[in-house]
Amino acid sequence: QVQIVESGGGLVQAGGSLRLSCTASGRWISVWDWYRQAPGKQREWVAQVGPSGATHYVDSVKVRFTISRDNAENTVYLQMDSLRPEDTAVYYCKGEAYWGQGTQVTVSS
Repeated sequence: QVQIVESGGGLVQAGGSLRLSCTASGRWISVWDWYRQAPGKQREWVAQVGPSGATHYVDSVKVRFTISRDNAENTVYLQMDSLRPEDTAVYYCKGEAYWGQGTQVTVSS
């Protein structure tokens, strides 16, 4: 049975930083993704990291967000810097076919 547990998130002022993490158990995850869903909007893909560390980002977060992984810990991170109010959303990690429970990120102006 695969479980993915998210942590991090919270309330931060615009320009601030937060770090999210997800840890998987029951299966080693080769490809990790982060998604987010703002109120009234569809879930949006944010970033991906492959097994060798190759990364991809949606244009709106490039330079500001960094996805990384710790293969030994089966964990993925999302470092979010220079946060903007429009980054406010529930953030979800996805390890292959498995989703985390989501964590709220709120950025105040």
